[in-house]
Amino acid sequence: MPLREHLRELRRRVVLIALGLVVGGVVGWMVYEPVFDLLQAPILDAADDRDDRVALNFQGVATAFDVRVKVSLFLGVLFTAPWWIYQLWAFVTPGLTSKERRYAVGFLAVGVPLFLAGAGLAWWAVPNAVHLFTEFAPAGTTNWVDAQLYLGFFMRVVLAFGLGFLLPVVMVALNLTGLVRARTWAAGWRWAVLVAFVFAAIATPTPDAVTMLAVAIPICLLFFAALGMCVLHDRRLDRRLVAQGLPRLDGTTPDDDDAPRAARGGDTATGTA
Repeated sequence: MPLREHLRELRRRVVLIALGLVVGGVVGWMVYEPVFDLLQAPILDAADDRDDRVALNFQGVATAFDVRVKVSLFLGVLFTAPWWIYQLWAFVTPGLTSKERRYAVGFLAVGVPLFLAGAGLAWWAVPNAVHLFTEFAPAGTTNWVDAQLYLGFFMRVVLAFGLGFLLPVVMVALNLTGLVRARTWAAGWRWAVLVAFVFAAIATPTPDAVTMLAVAIPICLLFFAALGMCVLHDRRLDRRLVAQGLPRLDGTTPDDDDAPRAARGGDTATGTA
């Protein structure tokens, strides 16, 4: 296909994605009120604990409208995710081999549940954060929480948790493409654990250790699970290369493995003599 046809195809896919987002935004506008009730629930729970001294605040005349538009668009992106992912897939799939298509489908099948799991964990962490932070308000004061800042904070935390749970997908993808070997991931496991805990400390808005561990431990477990898959892939690939008479990925051959044994055997024989 010439470049002009590629550009036309890209334009068609972008238009279809935009139309899908518009439809999703309309649906998000229709279900805004029950979704907003769920988002506001942590604020209402904190208000009950502080005798109604915590509440969302819409500062401007049009702020409520702006918040509804933003939440509706955010919901539209979530609702139409299968649609725009398919459009992106339909655009790139003609240039992929059958093996690459299987890999892509596998990554999507694993990545989507992991992202949703991270987002669900964030949904559990945010109410704890709201409850903790509102307790710092002195007695006799009222905590007016800006609605736009609160909803933006809520969405950022959900996205951060979801992206954090995609770590194993990135690891396996880099290993399958040959960019990073399993031994490289294994050599840096201490740094990976440290980064997981630092990420958990930054992403979790609460300073308590329980919430941080609830985020860091699953990420560490996902890292080691992905490391195991990378090890199995490298071993399988090494066996295939050796069967074809080629060196392994690290440049060694089975003869290199026998060389130290021969040297040890020679030393033993010399010592016995």
